Amino acid sequence: MADVRVGVVFRPQSPPEELRETVLAADRAGIDELWLWEDCFRQGGLSSAAAALAWSERVAVGIGLMPVPLRNPALAAMEIATLARTFPGRFLPALGHGVLDWMGQAGARAASPMTLLREYADAVRQLLHGQTLTTSGRYVQLDAVALDWPPQQIPPVIVGGRGPKTVALAGEVGDGVLLDSLVATPECVAAESVRAAEAARAAGRAEPQVVVFAEIEPNAPALGDRARGLIAELADAGATSVVLQCTAEHPDPGPLIAALSE
Repeated sequence: MADVRVGVVFRPQSPPEELRETVLAADRAGIDELWLWEDCFRQGGLSSAAAALAWSERVAVGIGLMPVPLRNPALAAMEIATLARTFPGRFLPALGHGVLDWMGQAGARAASPMTLLREYADAVRQLLHGQTLTTSGRYVQLDAVALDWPPQQIPPVIVGGRGPKTVALAGEVGDGVLLDSLVATPECVAAESVRAAEAARAAGRAEPQVVVFAEIEPNAPALGDRARGLIAELADAGATSVVLQCTAEHPDPGPLIAALSE
């Protein structure tokens, strides 16, 4: 099996007051990463990430993903930089379209989600790298914006993608791609890893990280063996992080964390 980081998801179907025990359990079990969702209209991803990072001194915490229509990119860069400076090397922000119907409910749906994501991810990444940014795009307009406190250890800007255009965009403007559970077969992961890597090379960028969310039924027998087998398959297909999520019907990741620690 290729080297791979192992994570679990704290699903938004679980109430936020259960997050602390999940973080502590993941810490005890040696889990590498804990990922959160920012689903409308449940827990706030950044506030939950800040709490999770504070409860552990070891576990990396990701948000998969932050819907870009909901925040100004300057504000997003400020929040990301704050967490990256406070918890160096442990915050993993991912940006994405968000569920378009939810964006419509919030009055934030963009006519061209791809244009918005491209402009937004590029702006956030430049700001995190300490640049002063003036831009007048279709959606992102910034006038001499620079962070007073850019991160000393710059976190990767990961872009969530399901279709080929978004996956290629992740390789072009991001530092990694997040593939969700709907495309988490070894064949899809292998193909999309190549797609993101080719786009990164064409843009003169480094090889992107490949974060894969994979769903697993926590109540079925031999959970630990099934989880480790799935991790091995996806790692061999190109995943650099395999993040296991329980089903919506049984969202508590506690049994999964316990099985992975065996």
